[in-house]
Amino acid sequence: MSPFNRREFLNRTAILSAAVAAGTPLVRAEEKASAAKGSANDRLKVAVIGVRGRGMSHVGGYLSKNANCEITTVCDCDEAIIGPAMKKIGDAQKGELKYVKDIRKVIEDKSIDVISIATPNHWHALAAVWAMRAGKHVYVEKPATHNVHEGRLMVQASRKYGKVCQVGTQSRSTNGMREAIAYIHEGNIGKVNLAYGTCYKPRGSIGKVDGVQSTPRTMDYDLWCGPARVIQPTRNTKNGPVHYDWHWIWEYGNGDFGNQGVHEADKARWGLNLPGLPTSVVSIGGRFGYVDDGETPNTQLNLYEYPGAHILFEVRGLNTKDYKGAKVGNIWFGDKGYVVCPNYSSGVAYTPDGVKVKEFKGGGDQSHFDNFLKAARANDHKLLNCDVEEGHLSAALCHLGNISYRLGTACTMDQPTDAFSGCKDAVAALERMKDHVKDNGVNLAEAKGLMGVTLKIDPKTEKFVGHAKANEMLFREYRKGFDIVEAV
Repeated sequence: MSPFNRREFLNRTAILSAAVAAGTPLVRAEEKASAAKGSANDRLKVAVIGVRGRGMSHVGGYLSKNANCEITTVCDCDEAIIGPAMKKIGDAQKGELKYVKDIRKVIEDKSIDVISIATPNHWHALAAVWAMRAGKHVYVEKPATHNVHEGRLMVQASRKYGKVCQVGTQSRSTNGMREAIAYIHEGNIGKVNLAYGTCYKPRGSIGKVDGVQSTPRTMDYDLWCGPARVIQPTRNTKNGPVHYDWHWIWEYGNGDFGNQGVHEADKARWGLNLPGLPTSVVSIGGRFGYVDDGETPNTQLNLYEYPGAHILFEVRGLNTKDYKGAKVGNIWFGDKGYVVCPNYSSGVAYTPDGVKVKEFKGGGDQSHFDNFLKAARANDHKLLNCDVEEGHLSAALCHLGNISYRLGTACTMDQPTDAFSGCKDAVAALERMKDHVKDNGVNLAEAKGLMGVTLKIDPKTEKFVGHAKANEMLFREYRKGFDIVEAV
């Protein structure tokens, strides 16, 4: 990081001083030797990596009175955003609390038992693998990965180093969702051959700027980029040039499919009880309704084929109505009825005619952290509700759909296509999606998008069949010093 000038130094000092004033003992990691590591059955020592957004939920999870944890370290490459986390931790627990800017120094700390990762997507897999190699248990936010192959490497690292790795798709632990999925698995809606995932979440324009934007002086941007290429940001929204809107930039994010939608993709797989990757995928969509600096689609329809079953997944970032009660949720269709889950923790079962049969309710984030801590103390990944293997396969659905989309050919939304003709429900979904675009004032003949490539997949090798370009997109080139393969 470049040296701070006097004003920047004073600003930086003020940030850290505020945390101390809140009653938080603050020690730089470089100034203190690591403590000896205790038994896994003792009070677990936790480091939270990334505390701007979801990281604050991680903080709350480990501060729960029944968690029996001590958060010893807060790590974030941007000093400007650590204040709330430092204060919350300092108010809740006694003892020393360190702020560390560089994740690599956290990994080296032998006193830490758990690494909890809430970084941007492109850091998830590498941080998790590094942590497990260093003997730490890992909780990592969704999506588990930024690309398909690093998910398999995460699974291999977990098994090789004997550490548990929970992925943060918390619906796996809520009582309402677990009861709804059990109801499906028990055959109560008959044979289920279609799961529908909906990510209908309004996402407005992030604006369009000319030229490169300055990154925050309080941030080590090279470290923020980590394994990805260092690309100076060309966006400047209410979140600033770096934070949050990286979701819509391919180098770092995976669009709303990999942001919000991975929750619903995970539940779709879970409800169908599918153990591996699909045998084919095709996607269509675009970024409609505005022109901005985002790269990922705000409108997307994806079709996945499995032996005897399909998953349909739809992203809608413009204003829209729900589909059968689900806006950000799931629907499973069986020959004796269907189940709608409109959120993370509840659901309703219906007859084929739409008569309500049963409701499922209950749960929240804490149950997922509790499940992780139980498995960590037992050092048994089989106790996890979302082991890294499940997290990998669900994140892969997002990546596979995005690869099909990105390899597609330019089209307008009024053009006919037979890419979805093998599934009548997909044909109907495509027409609903077109209506959605039109309802938002977009002329279909002017709605420029991409018609994705239909890709065949070998679930055993987790590779595409006969498509070299698509296979290249299953992995990425990692920057020197941030290599994931060597760590596994």
